[in-house]
Amino acid sequence: MTALPAPAAARPALSQVTIYTDGGADPNPGTGGWAAILIDPVSGKTRELSGGEPKTTNNRMELTAAIRGLEALKQPCKVRMITDSQYLRKGVTLWLKGWIANGWKRKDGELQNVDLWRRLAELIKEHQIKWDWVKGHAGDRWNERADVLASAAIKAQRKGTPAAATAGKPAAPAEPPPDAEVYLRVSCAGRKAGWAALVRHGGAERPLSGCHPGASSNQLDLLAALAALEALPPGIRVAVHAVSDYLRNGAAGWLDGWKKRGWKTMEGKPVLHRELWQRLDAAMTARRVAWPAVKGRDVPELEALGATAKAAALGT
Repeated sequence: MTALPAPAAARPALSQVTIYTDGGADPNPGTGGWAAILIDPVSGKTRELSGGEPKTTNNRMELTAAIRGLEALKQPCKVRMITDSQYLRKGVTLWLKGWIANGWKRKDGELQNVDLWRRLAELIKEHQIKWDWVKGHAGDRWNERADVLASAAIKAQRKGTPAAATAGKPAAPAEPPPDAEVYLRVSCAGRKAGWAALVRHGGAERPLSGCHPGASSNQLDLLAALAALEALPPGIRVAVHAVSDYLRNGAAGWLDGWKKRGWKTMEGKPVLHRELWQRLDAAMTARRVAWPAVKGRDVPELEALGATAKAAALGT
């Protein structure tokens, strides 16, 4: 009888870890911060990592957060990576293999952030990773904590900017103060969705809010901005303070490109919520609107509006 081969030694089970990541630049591009929170799902112990760069982009900080989280692991692990960045998650799960096969290039041109994608690809090989997406600013405890850490890293970068960097340069002319200021917050959980705004103009404050069951957070941001701007007279200077990167980057950066391409994204897809963006474009054209950076700043008005937005979502 032929002897059966000896059974292979059982492989030791991989340690499990959950990693929450967040990153951003404010403005984009501009001062950046990233954060990674490593959680032992068995013991509940956590380890927080964060850092920043003086000039970077949202996407580079999101990638850096994932890289630093994985670099902190001392051995191969079974990882659940949780991010609110679709760029990061889709990049890894949908696009990365194609980029590698194409010599680290996109089908239609240069691949941005290739240095970070290469490093992330190396780290991915060392672990078993499940990539999950969570909606940002939607009440997830660890996602919110990662955002706080990344924002603090941005603030630290700004405070640490050497004075010598601006020495000898002529001071830029001071911008006149805005005629009005607007603060916006939204709340979205399931079909419960609402927004809140505070409008300051002419020495008076005017609170606004709305309930829109089933609306997405992006739709709510647009609706809030529209209500606030359309409540103000044309021709004035308005500063809009918004937590949403989607709203601020769209209004301050992407809008012109969308219009030039016939309301198409860079990928050739129709711009979502086009009618709302067109209304916002008209409201901005009638006024001189600025979108100040929010991350890394303490803005009491925005904190206070959080409760108002939740109340609006509940219809109370």
